[in-house]
Amino acid sequence: MADKLVILESPARANTIKKFLGGSTKVVASMGHIRDLPKSKMGIDIEHDFEPEYINIRGKGDLIKSLKKDAKQAKKIYIATDPDREGEAIAWHLATLLNEEKNKITRVTFNEITKNAVQKAIKEPRDIDLNLVDAQQARRVLDRIVGYKMSPVLWKKVRRGLSAGRVQSVAVKLIVDREEEIENFKPEEYWNLYANLQDKDSKKEFEARFHGKNGKKQEVHSEEEMNNILKDLKQAKYIIQEVKKGEKKRNPAPPFTTSTMQQEASRKLGFTLKKTMSVAQGLYEGVKMPEKGTVGLITYMRTDSTRISEEARAAAKSHIVATYGEKYYENRYYKTSKDAQDAHEGIRPTYADLEPESIKDYLNKDQYKLYKLIYNRFMASQMSAAIYDTMAVSIDANNYTFKANGQTIRFKGFMTLYVEGTDMQEQEEQGMLLDLKEKQELVLKKLNPKQSFTEPPPRYTEASLVKALEEKEIGRPSTYSPTITTILERRYIEKIQKQLHPTELRKNCKQITNRKLHRRYQRRIHSKNRK
Repeated sequence: MADKLVILESPARANTIKKFLGGSTKVVASMGHIRDLPKSKMGIDIEHDFEPEYINIRGKGDLIKSLKKDAKQAKKIYIATDPDREGEAIAWHLATLLNEEKNKITRVTFNEITKNAVQKAIKEPRDIDLNLVDAQQARRVLDRIVGYKMSPVLWKKVRRGLSAGRVQSVAVKLIVDREEEIENFKPEEYWNLYANLQDKDSKKEFEARFHGKNGKKQEVHSEEEMNNILKDLKQAKYIIQEVKKGEKKRNPAPPFTTSTMQQEASRKLGFTLKKTMSVAQGLYEGVKMPEKGTVGLITYMRTDSTRISEEARAAAKSHIVATYGEKYYENRYYKTSKDAQDAHEGIRPTYADLEPESIKDYLNKDQYKLYKLIYNRFMASQMSAAIYDTMAVSIDANNYTFKANGQTIRFKGFMTLYVEGTDMQEQEEQGMLLDLKEKQELVLKKLNPKQSFTEPPPRYTEASLVKALEEKEIGRPSTYSPTITTILERRYIEKIQKQLHPTELRKNCKQITNRKLHRRYQRRIHSKNRK
């Protein structure tokens, strides 16, 4: 008979946690949810405060019997499902099914699978958070109502096997709307003018860009306008009017949240959202290492917080100072979004001393890539700012203004370790200008007029769609991966060279959604109001 029974969601980390707790502790897994709404019907009593009807999930009968037997034999039950709303709901369902005395069942959570974190959680149990349970149930009920009301209309009007959902329908609409923007886009002509200029003394050249006339910015929209400017510049002298030198600081990005990890893994590693979450799950649950056993390498990967613990902050400081020096460390706190749950930390490595290269042999290729991304992002988040020397030059040519900007990095700071995927090219493109002085005359080597046309907005990628959903506060970070996977599998959209395109299904589905469903729900609302 076990004194303590610990119930997890996944069996993958059961042995690790038993090793941490030892003694007469039994560790078992619920294998995810054990109760849910029935698949054969709505399962929501709309007329009675949207009461959900839960049933035991088919195929889990033997598991439930085994859990009940273990619960009867244990003196204390610790439900240690995942530390999010879904995990809280699973804990509540388990407590309801086990039907043991209230003071016998308790809830524990840990943000990382380390000995300290697990032992501390067991020492500080709490009650099940019914507010989190209610939040999960509300979302589940909404998902069911939207899906079960809209899907049959799609089956009837478009094709069987399709589905609609609270988040996936909006995601499809964003992609369809973007495609229509692209289709309806009318390009507009514009011109840029570049001057290749030479410093008389050094004979070195640099490029300046046309800005405007008489100190005002001027846009050029036709070849005729450009020819008039070129005509005025034929005998012009190019005189430096102003040289501004300065300093610019660039701060590191915060530790990853779920959505920023998904976006960066997509941009830098080419991972799909589904792959990112699968690899992260493996890193969280643990990797086998010689003499150490199974080690959880990252904190919980479903989070919208950038907060980190003081213990992790201290470990980062020790590692950065020892590796790079004192001047590379800066104690940083990041503001978490006001809409974030902030239930647990941002995503970070559990052990600062486990550098990616030191454990590369124990990870598969994808695990190594993602762990390195998480590790470097976290460490960089606690490092000093990068410092640039900047120069801005304004040049007059017959009352026309040309401008040139440059920068060179003086101190790399956090960029020694990590630079965000979208920023590296931007930094490399800008070099420092020559040692130029005001009133200095330059030699014109060549004028380069360039015709261009405005371009339509880009199609969404998985990364940019996640960003758009998050900005519009649609869904939660944990739902983005399954949502995008579903709309790809249902063939509402397709992925071509990383870009998301709507398929032909979009036309019929959009017509159904915009007209028939709208009228149907309007009638229902009016009918309910009359009652």
